Amino acid sequence: MPKNTHEMYEIKDGKIERKRPFCSRCGKGYFMADHGNRMACGHCGFTIFKTQEK
Repeated sequence: MPKNTHEMYEIKDGKIERKRPFCSRCGKGYFMADHGNRMACGHCGFTIFKTQEK
């Protein structure tokens, strides 16, 4: 878990929302890091590449 877990959430319209998705392999509590063109899990290394519009 990151030290600043509270930074992974934000409050919108009185509800708590995650800023980043959880890793689909590791499950809840393991956030994906945003690296611009891809999302990666720091725990297991799972990577999802973002599609780019032309």
